Amino acid sequence: MSTAPQYIRPQCDWLWLCLIALAATAAIAGVYLPLPELHYVAKPVATLLILAMVCTGPASEPGYRAGIVTGLVLSTAGDMFLMLRGDHFVMGLASFLCAHVSYLFAFTRRERLFSIRWPALVYALPATAAVLALAPRLPSGLLAPVIVYATLLAAMAAQAMVLWRRRRDRANAFAAAGGLLFVCSDSLLATETFVIAFAAGPLLVLTTYWLAQTLIGLSARRTSR
Repeated sequence: MSTAPQYIRPQCDWLWLCLIALAATAAIAGVYLPLPELHYVAKPVATLLILAMVCTGPASEPGYRAGIVTGLVLSTAGDMFLMLRGDHFVMGLASFLCAHVSYLFAFTRRERLFSIRWPALVYALPATAAVLALAPRLPSGLLAPVIVYATLLAAMAAQAMVLWRRRRDRANAFAAAGGLLFVCSDSLLATETFVIAFAAGPLLVLTTYWLAQTLIGLSARRTSR
């Protein structure tokens, strides 16, 4: 007899989470010490550890996991573009945009796109406000990419909320929380990059970023038994 999907918590989860936290802490420490080489190594390693956690965990939804895995690979590319010397912001933005498309694809494997409409409105309002606030401060040619990015980010987070509203289990709660934290992280990054830099900026941006990625990764650990 089939049962509803369950969130699976293998005994090795704690080890993955400790390794991710260690790499993330090292990456953040590399910003403040400053030890740029430590940051350059630890930042992609932290995201790759989340990828490894997803790849080695149990799951009975191959389409969902494939979307999450692809999103994490693209996010690692985005991490690296944003660290490179020179102006690689657009390439980083494009990598993360594609990552959000991958996450959105994964989330639609569990529930039809925007089958509940109010989450899209909830995320559209702050996304629109953020774009309007940033528009006068953006370099020439960046407004259109930022609008597209903000739209995809909001859509991804809204669809994650749809999952949780439709199916209130642990895995979908992780997806919804991850989507929300991704919006928070990118909002902080945009503020620090284009509005005003502040001392706690890297700490807040990177902490919310890896919490978001980890929670989205954990949302793939859902299977029937």
